[in-house]
This record gives sequence, structure tokens and C-alpha cells, in this order.
Amino acid sequence: MNSKLVYLVQTDTTVGFSSTDDEKLSTLKKRPSTQKILQVVDSFTTLKQFTRIPKKHKKLIRKAKKTTFIYPNTHSFRVIPKDDKFYDFVKKFKNIYSTSANITTKNFDKEFAINSADIVVETKEGFSETTSSSIYLLKKSKVRKIR
Repeated sequence: MNSKLVYLVQTDTTVGFSSTDDEKLSTLKKRPSTQKILQVVDSFTTLKQFTRIPKKHKKLIRKAKKTTFIYPNTHSFRVIPKDDKFYDFVKKFKNIYSTSANITTKNFDKEFAINSADIVVETKEGFSETTSSSIYLLKKSKVRKIR
């Protein structure tokens, strides 16, 4: 699998674009390149390669489901559980950028999503739009809910 391509895939939360090229995703979504894109990782071991988890928040992070955390280094990550269907896709890359499959501030449009992706990864269940992940901003000792 070529990680520089844009994949349209059913993520653990909603229909999304995935790629290791965050600039390509920003251009596709017509969003400012200064706005960071979430990375999904296959394990906590992989997560530790990119950021330091504040000691006070380790239990919260391990127990969280479908939750994105913005770490003190300003990067955002979500760990995909092994029992999730999206896990098999993420495991091939270890970590990959992921964002909803729509133009920024617009609703999901299946035609736009399919035409914009380099490769469509669709299961027999098809694509379904569900609620986005919760987002929390982590500071050294505080947590603030963003969404």
C-alpha cells in the first residue's frame, strides 16, 4: 500500500480520508495547512514514539473510547482499539493522518469523497456517517474538552 495516496475508508467514527501526506489532505479538504490533522495509531507503543503522555492523564487515555487527545506538543492522536474494523487498515501503516471525508465546514457528500480519493476502501457494510470523536486538550495537569 502506498501511504502517500489518499484512501477513502470507514474509520472508527465516520467516513474519512486517510494518508501519510497531511498537506495533500488539507488541500483536498480546502482547509488551511496551519490547521493540524489528527493522526490515528495502532497502539500505545506507536503513540509513545510521537509524544509523551503526561503521567496524570495515562489512565484517562488508556480507558478512552473514540476519543482524540491533543497533547502538550500540540499534536493530536487517537489510538484505534484492536477489535475495531478500522484497526486492520491502520495497522498496515502504524500511524496515518485521518480526517472526515468532506470539504471543511460542509456536510459529507459521497460523490465528492469518492471522486477525491485515490483509492476507495469499502466493506460490504458500505459507508456510514456517525458522530465524530470527542476531543480533549491535555495540559501538564489539566484537561479541557474541545468537542
